[in-house]
Amino acid sequence: MASKPKAGRTSVARRSKKAGLPPGTLVYTGERRVESVRMTVIDYDERHVQERHITSIDECLPFRAAPAVTWVNIDGLHDVGVIETLGKTFELHPLLLEDILSTAQRPKFEDYEKNLFLVLKMLHFDEHHQGVETEQVSLIVGPNFVLSFQERVGDVFDSVRDRIRSGKGRIRKLGADYLAYSLLDAIVDSYFLILEKLGERIENLEEELVGNPSQRTLQQIHALKREMITLRRSIWPLRELVSGLQRSESPWIAESTRVYLRDVYDHTIQIIDTIESFRDMVSGMLDIYLSSISNRMNAVMKVLTIIATLFIPLTFIAGIYGMNFEHMPELEWRYGYAVVWAVMICVAAIMLVYFRRRKWL
Repeated sequence: MASKPKAGRTSVARRSKKAGLPPGTLVYTGERRVESVRMTVIDYDERHVQERHITSIDECLPFRAAPAVTWVNIDGLHDVGVIETLGKTFELHPLLLEDILSTAQRPKFEDYEKNLFLVLKMLHFDEHHQGVETEQVSLIVGPNFVLSFQERVGDVFDSVRDRIRSGKGRIRKLGADYLAYSLLDAIVDSYFLILEKLGERIENLEEELVGNPSQRTLQQIHALKREMITLRRSIWPLRELVSGLQRSESPWIAESTRVYLRDVYDHTIQIIDTIESFRDMVSGMLDIYLSSISNRMNAVMKVLTIIATLFIPLTFIAGIYGMNFEHMPELEWRYGYAVVWAVMICVAAIMLVYFRRRKWL
């Protein structure tokens, strides 16, 4: 049976398809996670909201010219033609489109003058496998629109959609920059849920380490270490991204929105500190595991050593009387057998008492 290729090697193999191609060449490097591309549009202002599914990018044109805020969400990136057409419709830079299709991007922020480009990592916790899954999300912020690109259907933006539909809060009163902040804030808030799940796993693993560590425990520790590396790689650059948004002089970010971005920045720092604490805890778990295994081995060796020590004098006595010499007076003595047993039992008892007083038992 053929072995399953590792995810890292597969990702490198996909990126190698772009080797030698001109900059701006559109090649999707991720996995196909949906059967067909799904496109939705939410167009809103303070009084009205319109939401619909679209099948063609041309259906975005009426919203493009409207003064209201338009949010176009794309689920599925495998159809390069859709991304290319959307880029022409909204006048997006070819390098920006290339980064959208390269799903191994590091979280980053870039100012293309006509629009702002953000790359983030959206995390999902798989309850079945008890692991963290990573998905790249790209956001494009323009004067009156936000474009979001996801690899599959399902995200953490339901709360944002509900606020738009119900008109609660400020989101319907403010512009596209506040919508982009809301999407960014939803992704960052979802990290706290992931960290809470991982914290529970770490606590359960610590109890198992103290109680009865096994080979499965070691495998779980290594799995946690890999997940901490993935989390750090996905979240650590987010601090630079939010900081870049705050300092940006782009006209597409209102001064009132920068206050909310500072709040996201504080949450990002808190998440990074938590991840670093978890990394230290997981690294310490490996030391605890090795110490537990060593202590268990020492306890076993201690018992075996005491047993062997008890039998050394008994073996010596048995060896003497096991020799076949003719002139051994004890052999012809009527009570010799019982006396030898009594001596052996006394020797063992004296040694046990001695070990107990020395607290070796």
